[in-house]
Amino acid sequence: MFDRRGAFSRRRFGELAAGSILVALGGCTYSVAPTAEQEAAAKSLRSDGRVRLPPGQSLIRALRAMGGAPGDPNPANFRLKVHGEVRKELDIDFKELLAMPQVDQVCDVHCVTKWTLFDSRWRGVRLSHIADLAGVKDSARHIIFEAAEGYTANILLSEGLAPNVLIAHLHNDEPLAEENGTPVRSLVPDLYFWKSSKWLTGIRFSKEDEPGFWETRGYNNHADPWFEERYA
Repeated sequence: MFDRRGAFSRRRFGELAAGSILVALGGCTYSVAPTAEQEAAAKSLRSDGRVRLPPGQSLIRALRAMGGAPGDPNPANFRLKVHGEVRKELDIDFKELLAMPQVDQVCDVHCVTKWTLFDSRWRGVRLSHIADLAGVKDSARHIIFEAAEGYTANILLSEGLAPNVLIAHLHNDEPLAEENGTPVRSLVPDLYFWKSSKWLTGIRFSKEDEPGFWETRGYNNHADPWFEERYA
């Protein structure tokens, strides 16, 4: 669905009916009415006062595979380069990542194609911890995620250092599926999910903003689901 060498393909999922839940079976989808419990959860408020289900979103029951040009799935070959506006560049392998303080997190994720998954479970390392190890300079204002095949996505430094932003390697207590970015992806749950780069290879701290793959192809540079920041 993310063809990094082609045109937009996200819209082919169409406009999902508000309040429906999509269930994937054998590559097909159908919608069912949400339960009373799910409807109540969708209308409940987060700790920041925002309604839990952003406007225009519909609930699904499992993480969707959103495509993309895959990277090397072998954890033995994984290297994460941390560079840019840092005092100490890092080159982190998978064993070193696992040796860092691990965080188990349950959160909601929201895709620009209008699906939301409630209560997804992740394990990984806080990006803020890696930033501390690298010694991010005061000059840094932005974070650029670098991934397989030259994919990049940009976020504000202040948002990237939030405690719920992870460099994740487990989803639902299992290694990431290959289509969901194994062995490691970023997780930025309060922005649309394209900002959570799969097949992560680098984290670059930057003075200047550098719009990434989708941002230079018509997607919003910030991507806040509650303001429906889908397209530029």
